Amino acid sequence: MTNEQFLINFTPQETRVALLQQGVVQELHIERTNGRGIVGNVYLGRVVRVLPGMQSAFIEIGLERTAFLHVADIWSERPAGNGYNSQENRPIERILVEGQSIMVQVQKDPIGTKGARLTTQVSIAGRLLVHLPQDNHIGISQRIEEEAERENLRARIAALLPAEQPGGYILRTVAAGASDAELAADIAYLRRIWREIQSRAVGAQPPMVLHEDLTLAQRVLRDLFTDDTSAVVIDSRENFQKLQLFAQEYVPQVSARLQHYTGERPLFDLHGVEEEIQKALARRVDLKSGGYLIFDQTEAMTTIDVNTGGYVGSRNFDDTIFKTNLEAAQAIARQLRLRNLGGIIIADFIDMEDPQHKEAVLAEFNKALVKDHTRITVSGFTQLGLIELTRKRTRESLAHVLCEPCPTCGGRGEVKTAQTVCYEVLRELLREARQFTAREMRVLAAPAVIDLFHEEESQALAMLSEFIGMPISLHAESGYTQEQFDIVLM
Repeated sequence: MTNEQFLINFTPQETRVALLQQGVVQELHIERTNGRGIVGNVYLGRVVRVLPGMQSAFIEIGLERTAFLHVADIWSERPAGNGYNSQENRPIERILVEGQSIMVQVQKDPIGTKGARLTTQVSIAGRLLVHLPQDNHIGISQRIEEEAERENLRARIAALLPAEQPGGYILRTVAAGASDAELAADIAYLRRIWREIQSRAVGAQPPMVLHEDLTLAQRVLRDLFTDDTSAVVIDSRENFQKLQLFAQEYVPQVSARLQHYTGERPLFDLHGVEEEIQKALARRVDLKSGGYLIFDQTEAMTTIDVNTGGYVGSRNFDDTIFKTNLEAAQAIARQLRLRNLGGIIIADFIDMEDPQHKEAVLAEFNKALVKDHTRITVSGFTQLGLIELTRKRTRESLAHVLCEPCPTCGGRGEVKTAQTVCYEVLRELLREARQFTAREMRVLAAPAVIDLFHEEESQALAMLSEFIGMPISLHAESGYTQEQFDIVLM
């Protein structure tokens, strides 16, 4: 049994959850009160635009940006009964019209400039089951591999469903060891939620929220709690009581392991979580062996570079590289979870000559990725010796939640040198002298730029002043960033 525990830190502004395994932080989840994720929420929306060229529609659901619905995500009953988009491949303009009301569910949060992604097939998640009220299909999680067990579960669930309105269900992995009573309780809970959604929708005016998903702390108890979890530690009395009530009604096996933390020292400080959050925002991650990783997050993908750094522990160079890569494989898997990186990820391990070493590193990497709750596809080494993988992106990464682009460099990660800015100033002075007539020109710039004009670039400035036939004065502005400057005509 792994010693696994969840720490939940509550403040009125945000909820933070850390998953610790053997005392080491493995995952971080942050939910801010004013920016709660909306995946799983059900809305009554209004169609504002239908785009036949993209076979999509924009739906108003009451957010800042309109949400996006593709024709493939419009559910319709098919004769075969398994759900998706059988409208004889009808084009979207024949299914939806502008101004129409439509019930939709959010599949993906708005990320960056993209609006939320919607579907019209509602699915309501419980602890053991996912309810598909518009469908009649019974599915089983792919992680339950044994065919006899799958058939047994399918027969059990079919026997528990009411005959008049069965609805569709998908059994989650945790349902494998559940009793009939637990399954029946989950069915009753999910049907109650669906009835509430339907009754709210009757006569309602869009846009309107019909159903909100659980809070972060409740989702942790529902989805992430396993038999390996020894404790869920909560640092707020009020929220501890709320979660106790929720657990008793819904996940009774969790109740006994809920703990209220009353210590003086903040919960996250005590377990070194605050320090881990700071590390997870840095570009560089140091490895124990002396090697290090560099993480670069871009719009298209995330790249990870592995370097040996100062590690010279082994007798030969090949062993050094192999050991660094093995350690890096574990560290990368943990960092992907900590930073919640999604989309395309390229890991550039140090080049290895020995094919066995390559296989061992790839096997270690895959083993370390098994712990991840998010779906990952690893495609092995490319011709250039890189490992490509994709990690399903469902919410913003940690850096996007906690940080914003630097106002000085605009997110480039670099600023122009003082010399570059000097030359820009000289060009701008010449441009303005040709355009306007003035007695004098004054340059306002950062102290580093002004210092350069007084020293190395003083000759260039004097030559320009002579050339334009106008005196140029300098003024250092301590509040200016290095790239910022103004030219004032006197």
